[in-house]
Amino acid sequence: MIVDHIEINNRMSVLELINQMGRSGVLGAGRMYRATKLLAEILDDDETAVFLSVAGPLVPGGLRKVIRDMIENGMVDVVVTSGANITHDLLEAFGGRHHYGMTGDDETLCQQGMGRIGDLYTKSEDFEVFEKEITKILSKTVEKDNYLTIREFLTEIGMKLSDEDSITQTAARKGVPLYSPGLIDSMLGLQLWMFTQDNELHLDASGDMSELSDLVYSSKKVATIILGGGLPKHYVLASNLLRGGVDAAIQVTMDRSETGSLGGAPLEEAKSWAKAKAGSNLVTVIGDATIIFPLMLAGALEMNKD
Repeated sequence: MIVDHIEINNRMSVLELINQMGRSGVLGAGRMYRATKLLAEILDDDETAVFLSVAGPLVPGGLRKVIRDMIENGMVDVVVTSGANITHDLLEAFGGRHHYGMTGDDETLCQQGMGRIGDLYTKSEDFEVFEKEITKILSKTVEKDNYLTIREFLTEIGMKLSDEDSITQTAARKGVPLYSPGLIDSMLGLQLWMFTQDNELHLDASGDMSELSDLVYSSKKVATIILGGGLPKHYVLASNLLRGGVDAAIQVTMDRSETGSLGGAPLEEAKSWAKAKAGSNLVTVIGDATIIFPLMLAGALEMNKD
């Protein structure tokens, strides 16, 4: 294969740029093109159930509406994410925009009531609002039921939100299951624990697997979109072990493989565990998902429009 050099002009669309990457066909540019093409195929196939895995600070990092719109527009059938992303989604749902881009010394920021995630920040006063509002929702929830799976719990929260830009609200309204197996490891989990010191509320983590296995078994084909690594990545892949693995997967990660971490593991490794089928279409793009995925999704949607 001859490597054709990328050509840039001042009238290019996102898809035209990605197609130019495909002309090169190698390294990150080639992976970006192949992942975008695979994403377009996945989104255009009504027989494929799409599992979206979201790890890392992608909600506070600017992808909240991207993920929300994918749910709203029927692009995904299952969402698995961290408790932290749900917390940050609720943080905005409870009072507007509460993530900031700024700079400052960390010790000074702490004194000012600011918490830092990379180069984005949150205010402790916004978490005070979060604590107040989530306690109201928890109180209403236990009046209805005090024994729920984590997915049922998140649906109950989502149904009580008015913010239509919320991932949690949109998933509940659209009937898209939202799973968070590591929910307790977040500010939402901390508030849940504090609430249960005086109230009877039990979450069944293993109970979600019954519903999830039914979704897996009932799907003719399954594809996963994996943004970041960690527990959400393993949850979507391991759940598909029940059917011999996923049929296709796209991974966007910056983790490395040398340490044996799951986040950095190449998708091909999943074949050895039957988490990805033999012959499955797998593409990994190395990079920051806040850069890569919006471009990839825009390109895929443009591909399917033509």
